[in-house]
This record gives sequence, C-alpha cells and structure tokens, in this order.
Amino acid sequence: MLSLVVLISGAGSNLRSLLEAAEDAEYPARIVAIGADRQADGLEHAEAFGIPSFTVPFTSYADRDAWGDELLEQVQFWNPDLVILSGFMRLLPRRVVGALAPRLINTHPAFLPEFPGAHGVRDAIAAGVAETGASVIVVDNGVDSGPIIAQRRMPIEPDDTEQTLHDRIKLVERELLVQAVLDIANGTVNLEELSNS
Repeated sequence: MLSLVVLISGAGSNLRSLLEAAEDAEYPARIVAIGADRQADGLEHAEAFGIPSFTVPFTSYADRDAWGDELLEQVQFWNPDLVILSGFMRLLPRRVVGALAPRLINTHPAFLPEFPGAHGVRDAIAAGVAETGASVIVVDNGVDSGPIIAQRRMPIEPDDTEQTLHDRIKLVERELLVQAVLDIANGTVNLEELSNS
C-alpha cells in the first residue's frame, strides 16, 4: 500500500479524485497527509476525509530555501512513498527535489514537452493549435521537464476559452493521476528506471 503526501495551492480537484479513489479498499494507495503553501480551499477536502493537513506559507519565510527546508521537514515527517504536486504552484528548491525525487510527481495541463510553465492552457490557445492535453511527470529541477509517466491528447474546440479548456483538461488530469498512482503502486511504472533512462 503506497502512502501519499499531496501538496496543493488551490481548490484541490485532483486531490479530491485521489481521495475518492482511495476510498475503494482495492485501490493500493492512501493519502496520509495534505500540505499547502497557503490557506488553500482544497484543505477542506482534508477535513472532509479526516486526513491530517499542514500549511507552510511561502510568505512566512526569508527566502525560498528556508521555505523549502520547512516544507521538506513537514513532508518527511509522514515518511511517504510518493509525493504528489497537485495544482501546487511553486517551484521547489533544488534540495527539496533532490531529497524526494524520483518519488515526486506532478500533473500538468498540456501535452509535454509542449507548453510547459504556469500558463500551459493559455499558451496552447494563444498558439492556435488544434490539440493540447494533460501529462503526469516525475519532477526534476527544470520547469515541467521531467520524465513523462502518462499523458493524453485532447482537442481544443473553436469556442474554447482558457477556463472551458482548463475545466476539460482537469477531467483528463484526474483520470491520468489516479491511474498513474495505481501503476506506480502495482510496479507497472518504475520511477527509478524512468528517471535513469
């Protein structure tokens, strides 16, 4: 049974999907703690599901490294098998990535390596492409540049706005994330091999 710590910055819709998946006794992963870098709405899911939570506000620390050290300490307290960045909107300091990788994964609302960065959905619309997608990756020290665990293409409709497209991508992200965690738990995906290939 994989133990997970999930880190969020917002509403936690991907987190909610994992929590619901983990309610099935057959699903081989359980969330042991939920963390955030601010008072995120998604922490309500922690309360609703009876999961411990913690907050490490970025603005409370002198610099990114000091913040990262405290975040790492909070995460490691739970000794998770896997850490998931789920709508977590801050880049982790190198030493945090180094301590957790390759058992550190992230979702991204684009078909990587296309449209990395914080505005993947907006960038896809601005580029005028016919398709975008969603990806689950291993986190490295680049921006959305780690090994790809899973991804799926999806069309951009002519009347899509950034919001409507992002809402549809989120549905795909949730499915990919729940499946990726299952594949990691079952050994179908080996994060160490993926990171070394």
